[in-house]
Amino acid sequence: MNKTFAIAKWEFMEKIKTKAFLISMIITPIIIITYALLPTILSDSQESGTKLVGVLDPSNIYFKGINNRVSQFKLSNNIPAYLLVNLTKDRNLDSLEKRADREVLRSKIASYLLIKNGGTDSVKIELRSKSTANFKDVKNFEQAFNETRINLQLKKKGIDTSLMRMINSNVNLKAIKINKEGKATESDFLIVFFSSFIFIILLMLMILSSGGMLIRSLLEEKSNRLIEILVSSCTPSQLLGGKILGLSALGLFQIAIWALMGIVLVGSSAVTLETFENIPLLLIYFILGYVFYTAIFVGVGSIVSTEQEAQQITSYMSMILILPIVFAITTIQEPNSNFVHILSYFPLTTPSIMLLRLNASTVPISEIIITLSILILSILIMIIISSKIFRIGILSYGKRPSLRELYRWVKEK
Repeated sequence: MNKTFAIAKWEFMEKIKTKAFLISMIITPIIIITYALLPTILSDSQESGTKLVGVLDPSNIYFKGINNRVSQFKLSNNIPAYLLVNLTKDRNLDSLEKRADREVLRSKIASYLLIKNGGTDSVKIELRSKSTANFKDVKNFEQAFNETRINLQLKKKGIDTSLMRMINSNVNLKAIKINKEGKATESDFLIVFFSSFIFIILLMLMILSSGGMLIRSLLEEKSNRLIEILVSSCTPSQLLGGKILGLSALGLFQIAIWALMGIVLVGSSAVTLETFENIPLLLIYFILGYVFYTAIFVGVGSIVSTEQEAQQITSYMSMILILPIVFAITTIQEPNSNFVHILSYFPLTTPSIMLLRLNASTVPISEIIITLSILILSILIMIIISSKIFRIGILSYGKRPSLRELYRWVKEK
């Protein structure tokens, strides 16, 4: 046992001093945070000023209503989002369109709204701009035009237009999540999704970076015959246990550093407290998932003999790790569906799927106990299988063993 801990300490100290580990420990959370905040930053930067937008309406009946409606759209600094210009003059529609197109191309106006067929019964609208129109602009002008058109129809039929204001005064639906204690809390899908997504992305990146580091380390030790010296002074099981313990300690160290970053972000309001709901259980699944995949990487990494084989193994593992990300939205929207339950009980996806489910809904204690038991049992089985592959694979050189050979190694006592 002393040799196992000595190997674990050596593995931890060797890996923690590498530039790759130090860079990934700092850069990985920065990249994730950047991806989370960048859309908001870009969205805010796009609201730099009021847009000059033309309206080309041959019927001359829509401009006033649209202008009144879009004047209600404001930027974050409370200035008008749009300034409308009436481009309609006493000329034919074709010449008006050509002139409006030239003004857009010369950037005299940001875009213009073209209203065709001028009547209230049959009408088509286009938002013309030099590049693909902003979806927010399209939505705003579509809403403004439709409200104006309906108001005109109501006036035409002698109906009070205040009815339209009442119809458009929507009541917002608030999503409330009830936990097992009966406490009701506000639940936002985007907050739940991104907070859960951050955990599974961190888990995936940790497994891939640590697993890739382990495989390259084993490959280097096999190449310079250092592995033979290590095996001569300890058993393969001790070497395997030491590597798993060392990498697990490395993972816990990373989690501690990232947890400190998370506390700082909460203090700066960059991340909401909802992100850290059920944190003890989330950490348990996170750590067990990391140990499970580390055991797989140790066993699989022992059979590679070239850098190309190491890259292939890492790419195969990446595809398995990406699988829960593909089903992330489905899991959060339907956390108690049969399909999600199956994924919860499948060891390769148990950690990530449970990370998602714990944030999305109240998971019964019985399911938590079952999934944790499955995960712990899977770790023990994987360590046994990996140890049998490891004791032969670390001293095997040349051609990579086939699945039949691996099966024979596992059956050997």
